[in-house]
Parts: sequence; C-alpha cells; structure tokens
Amino acid sequence: MGVSKNYTSGPIGSVIIRTALSMLPGTLAISGYNIVDTYFVAQLGVIPLAAMGYTFPVVMLIGCLYRGLDNGMLTPAAQALGGNKLNRARSLISSGIILLTCVSLIVGVVGMFTIEPVFKLLKANHEVMGDIRNYMAIWYLGSVTGALSMASNSLLVTAGVPRLAGLMMLGGLVLNAVLDPLFIFGWGWFPAMGVAGAALATIIAQSVGMCVSLAILHCKLHLIGSFLMPLKIIAGYWKTIFRYGIPAACAMLLVPIGSMVVTYGVTAVGGNDAVAAVAAAGRVEMVAFVFPMSLGMTLLPMIGQNYGAKQWDRINSIRRFAMRFAEIMLILMAVIYFVFARQIAAFFTDDAEVAAIMIEYLRLVPWGFAGIEVHRFGGFFLTACARPFGAAVLNGGRVAFLLIPLTLIAVFFESLTGIFIARLATDIIAGVAGLICARWITRGHLTGGK
Repeated sequence: MGVSKNYTSGPIGSVIIRTALSMLPGTLAISGYNIVDTYFVAQLGVIPLAAMGYTFPVVMLIGCLYRGLDNGMLTPAAQALGGNKLNRARSLISSGIILLTCVSLIVGVVGMFTIEPVFKLLKANHEVMGDIRNYMAIWYLGSVTGALSMASNSLLVTAGVPRLAGLMMLGGLVLNAVLDPLFIFGWGWFPAMGVAGAALATIIAQSVGMCVSLAILHCKLHLIGSFLMPLKIIAGYWKTIFRYGIPAACAMLLVPIGSMVVTYGVTAVGGNDAVAAVAAAGRVEMVAFVFPMSLGMTLLPMIGQNYGAKQWDRINSIRRFAMRFAEIMLILMAVIYFVFARQIAAFFTDDAEVAAIMIEYLRLVPWGFAGIEVHRFGGFFLTACARPFGAAVLNGGRVAFLLIPLTLIAVFFESLTGIFIARLATDIIAGVAGLICARWITRGHLTGGK
C-alpha cells in the first residue's frame, strides 16, 4: 500500500462520487456517534438530555480548535503530495502529530479545572450541573484521543485512501454503540454511569481507532517519520501548520461560540425543555449532511493535491460539481424533514412540549442546509488554494456578523421561533457569500502552488 494521487486524474464527477461513497461509512459514523449517544441518554429523562445539550457547544469549541490545527497540517501535506514532495509531507505530518498531542494535553488539563465556571456562563443550573460535570470530566481525560483519532482519519483521506478512513470511523461507531448501553445503564459487572458512560464509551472507541489509523499511516503508507527531529526543523513546520491552522481554528472557534449564544438564547426563552428539544433536533440535523459531508471531507485534500500539481482547470471543475451536488441533495433533505418532522420527534421523546419545539425546528431550519454546505465548501476552496485568511474571514463572518446578532435580536423579542428564523437567514446569506468566493478563487485567481 502506498500514497495514492487519484485525486489529480480521472473524470471529475466519477472521482468525487467514488471518494464520497468511500467516505460514506465515515460520515455515517460522525452522525451516528451523536444519534446513538442522544438516543441512549434520552432514556434517562429530560435533565440528562438537557445536560448533553449544554455540553455540545463546548465539545464543538474544542473540536474546532483541533480541526483547525488538523487542517493546518493536512492542507500543506496534500499540496506536497500533489507536487511529489513526499519527504516534506512526511515531516509536516510528524511535526503536526507532535503539535496536536501537546495542545490536546494542555486543553484536557485546563478543561478539568474550568468545568463549573464555563457552564455557569451558559446558564446551566444545579439540576443539570452534576451530569455535565460527570460527562465533561471523563471527556477531558480523553481529549488527546479525540484530537489524534480525528487527525489520523483525515490524513488517511489526504493520502488518497478514503475508503479505509471511512471503515475505521464506522468501526469506532459500532464499538461506541456496543459500549454505550453497557456504561450508561450498567450490565453485569459494568457500573451504571449515566451520561458519564456515554463519554467513556466514546473515548474507548476513539482510542482504538487512533491506534490502528496511526499504525497504518506509519507502517503501510510511510507518512509518519521520526519524531526526533531538531527543534529548528519542527519549528519551521509548525510555522507552516500555524499559517493554515490558526486562521482556520479562529474561524471554527466562532462556530461553537455562536452555538453557545444560541443555547443561551434558547435557555432564556424556552428553558430546559427547549434546550433538550434543540439538542435532539441538532443531532437529527446532522443526518441530512451525511453524503454532502462525505464529499466535503475529501474536498480539502482533493483540491490541495490538484493545487500542488498546478491543475487549475480541474479545481474549477471540482467546484462546479461539488456545489451543484450539495444544493440539490440538501434541498431534498429539507423537504423530507418538513414532511416527517412529527414522526422524527416522536422517536426521540414522548414529552409533548419537547416534541412541539423539535417539530418547529425541523420545519424551519433545514431550508438553509444547502446554504451552509455551499458556504463550507467555499472555505475549503480558499484554504486549499493558499488563501487561509480569506477562508477565515468567510467562515468567521457567518457567525460574527449574521448568526450572533440575528439570534440576539430574536432573544430581545423573546421569540423561540425567531431564533430558528435567525439560523435560517444566516445559512442562506452565508451560502451566497461562499458561492461568490469559490467562484472568485477558481476562475482566474489561482497563482500557483508551493
């Protein structure tokens, strides 16, 4: 087995669909983690489900930091692979793994000591704080496994073996689904841990996947070299990683901040019932993005390899196909959610108030799904084409200038429906901006690879 460069040759449509289908098990796994955890925790009642809702933006916040650094590593690595610079790619990846390990360990330690003050800022009350504390304490202990499992799977995609990455992620989901009921409800000699059991199951599943993926990258693909490089060399590669990773991380960090503002608004307007409903609906929402996410997960390395190979026309063709596909797919999903909103809500809860809020969410917010995905794809094109700051402005602008102010206006008028409409308007406007930026960078503004 070796590094594949199939992203730089072959018919665009078939390459994109083939790689997206290869990643489909992986994106099902990403959505599945949240769906499975939410389903089992929901059996414990509204308070544990609400506690999970409070943890979601914080987990997102830290995950965005890791994904930003992940992008900072895989983007120049993909460019190097596309330009046949294997040694550079290997050194970038090795340096990036060192960096992610250090950052995630620091995050875990700091997080352990800041659980209560952080969640008090989100207006979490004493009813849910115990469950939040139990969940996050375990989650922070395993923070490094989350960072490295995410990075190792992304690197498998970058190396041109998305099917292997997808299977690894699916295997993690299966293990998580088996362990969830054992740790949450207890069975035999397994103690009943409640929401903390969901966190422990996730960490164990991530740890197994991380070890196997890193072994494949080192032993089969030869993309992880020695970690005993001179500090000057490591620092040089960290500079490259930071060039791409810091703008990406800063923009991504605004996403969970926006989610925190939405959570604050939902709490202030609707209370714990509304938080529980939006938490469950948010997990269901991710199902709509399964196939577009499969496509999106391969876009950054695909564009990066073609950028490194200086195939500008091919990048433009990738943009046209990917954008159109996302638009059609997600408009169709919005129709499905609108029609089956009541049945979806009934699957997750028998509480009438929670179900009513879920139904309203699922009949409004999904009409902006196409916009948010086109916006996300626009950021990928800017990043992979060596415009990381432009991507940061595009991604950060959605939250800073649209989602947060529009949500706060809805909170001022004490309207839960207004909060949902704010999200819808944000996604539609951001989608238009993403489409414009992607067209700009791919139609005559590429300047050559590094």
